[in-house]
Amino acid sequence: MSSLNDVVDIAYPQQPHCPTVLLLDTSGSMSIGGKIHDLSAGIRTFKEEIELDDLARKRVDVAVITFGDTVSVTNGFSPVETFEPPELHADGLTPMGEAICRALDLVEDRKAAYREDGIDYYRPWIFLITDGEPTDMLDGDDRWREVTARIHEGEEAGRFLFFTVGLDEADMGLLKKLSPPNRAPVRLRDHRFHEMFLWLSRSQVKVSASGPGDQIILEDFFGPDGWGEIQAF
Repeated sequence: MSSLNDVVDIAYPQQPHCPTVLLLDTSGSMSIGGKIHDLSAGIRTFKEEIELDDLARKRVDVAVITFGDTVSVTNGFSPVETFEPPELHADGLTPMGEAICRALDLVEDRKAAYREDGIDYYRPWIFLITDGEPTDMLDGDDRWREVTARIHEGEEAGRFLFFTVGLDEADMGLLKKLSPPNRAPVRLRDHRFHEMFLWLSRSQVKVSASGPGDQIILEDFFGPDGWGEIQAF
């Protein structure tokens, strides 16, 4: 288990928790058109909306991993009420493969911490947002095969839910290969970060109010190609 979970007490241990990782592209291209500032504002919206729901406020744990100049766990897991949305800065390339592996490891560490403390948990969400394509792996190379296998096998085994959002010049064909076969990537048009994070917060509220065996119907913000139904536990 990571040192992070060794030193952080988990709030509301009597509640089932929904760990959510925001996996964010902060490469240099995210500075174009003010995307990075809109993304930062969207995260603040996410926090504010979740805090309005008393149950979700106790059950949703948030972490932020950024990938640009470096891959960084910008915010380790914390409950929404103590989560401090970072002010993001755009620079560097797009080390997406390393970032995804870091997110998957972080989720497994968090689940181990829940189990150690006897805390129930929902299937973790990993929510990837990018406007490009990975610069640290190529379709078919060793790292690509490792990363895609971990995503596809983890989803199939019910270890997490993996969502991919592409912006602007993102290679949607490449992202589709990377994404779970049952959940294709979607494109966010017109930089509608505010609306997207409202959708994400409402989805988390639905998840946090669900019970074992419940099917969650997601809103159709992304249109006919969006995501429809998930299994929360």
